[in-house]
Amino acid sequence: MTSFENETVPGRLLNQPGRSKADRVADLQPLLPKGAVAPATGDLVMAAPFNAHDHGYGVRTLDFGGIDDALEAWIPSLRLRPRTDPYLETLVAFGRMAKGGIAGAIHCHNSLNVDRMVDEALAVIRAAGDVGMRLGLSCPMLDFDAWAYDGGPERLKPFLSQADWGDLSQTIPRYAPVEAQIAAVDAVAAANINSLVTVQYGPIGPQWCSNALLERIAEASALNDRRIHMHLLESPRQRHWLDRRFPQGVVTYLDEIGFLSPRLAVAHGVQLRPDEYELLAQRGVQLASNPSANLRLRSGIAPLREAVARGLWFGIGLDGTGMDDDQDLWREMRVAYLLHGGRELTRGFTAEGLFNAVTSTAAHIVGAPEGRDQVVIDYTGLTKDSLFGDVDEAEVLLVRMTAGHVRALYVEEREIVANGKLVSVDFEAARRELMDQARADLPRLQQERGRSRALAEATRAYYAGW
Repeated sequence: MTSFENETVPGRLLNQPGRSKADRVADLQPLLPKGAVAPATGDLVMAAPFNAHDHGYGVRTLDFGGIDDALEAWIPSLRLRPRTDPYLETLVAFGRMAKGGIAGAIHCHNSLNVDRMVDEALAVIRAAGDVGMRLGLSCPMLDFDAWAYDGGPERLKPFLSQADWGDLSQTIPRYAPVEAQIAAVDAVAAANINSLVTVQYGPIGPQWCSNALLERIAEASALNDRRIHMHLLESPRQRHWLDRRFPQGVVTYLDEIGFLSPRLAVAHGVQLRPDEYELLAQRGVQLASNPSANLRLRSGIAPLREAVARGLWFGIGLDGTGMDDDQDLWREMRVAYLLHGGRELTRGFTAEGLFNAVTSTAAHIVGAPEGRDQVVIDYTGLTKDSLFGDVDEAEVLLVRMTAGHVRALYVEEREIVANGKLVSVDFEAARRELMDQARADLPRLQQERGRSRALAEATRAYYAGW
């Protein structure tokens, strides 16, 4: 494996018959940046993976009481996110990813306040720069149907007590005009001086965006050549509502307004139909699939294998969770590999396609070049009991690899992880400071907890009638 030009799966060139493991490992050294410490005998070097969809939770959702639930009933738990410094929040989130060998990520920012957008975005960009990773910064945009599809907050009023509605109605989001939202994203892009960061339009999802906003984003993206990152058809309730709102189909509508293009990546896509993923593939749109998040929030299993067979490019995203709530992209790859393996004698969803997804397509989704960043893996630790030395490395990684086997990570020829630790950030000190800030917000969160639960149960009751 002396280059990434023709091979996207680690180990394909390393498994040439008759070559010893020592010879194969020697081939890896030219992949590293000049001056990098030579990997130990038995280490494996490969193109670093990218996280194609995330939300930058330094304080993870379970830690503030966000117990897994159906998506719409789970969303109210985000009201319990502690108020913390956005720089520190994302510094911890990005540090956690980098320690696991992730070279870059899409960060779907969570603030909905346009007035704070530029300041918060620059803090996030600074955090990515301090860690040293690449970033696609998706700036949030929405102006429609908060809390409940097909009518907004008022739809939940019959399911809430008068006291709860009185309190909650004071927190109904107020949205900035369409042009102000476009201008805010463009201002973030103009202020960004980090060459490893791309700024993207981030309509949160068509169910939360007016037609006017979606159409204006499509126009601005074409004009500015700026990427778009958007959730699409994640839950069954979204499918139901969007089919009513767009009788021709939401994907067809998006195509009609010029929204679909190679500049667009859509996340989840669990409820996509065959004609829809064929149209997305024809338009060059990429899918960021999030297997564990889809399972944890009871959205289902995306038709990823069928979509890929029809030409849809995809990446894998952690969505702030992961199977073990640990932001481990290697485990997430394993979940995807097992979920979509099928039942046939010959596997259609291949290791080669999966590694290409996380190193190439996901890099494109982030807005990064592919093959420029490398991760060094303790391959000996993965194979210490192996009887044969020629098992395909890709298969070994998909069965056993975890973030804990990452030795080093190089991004743009800069070492950002060495011996499993961040080079330029004291991760544990940052995490402790972040948790101190979160605990300082506990008095407010204790008061908010009852309202969050009331809103979740009202949401559940509302959709139960659909």
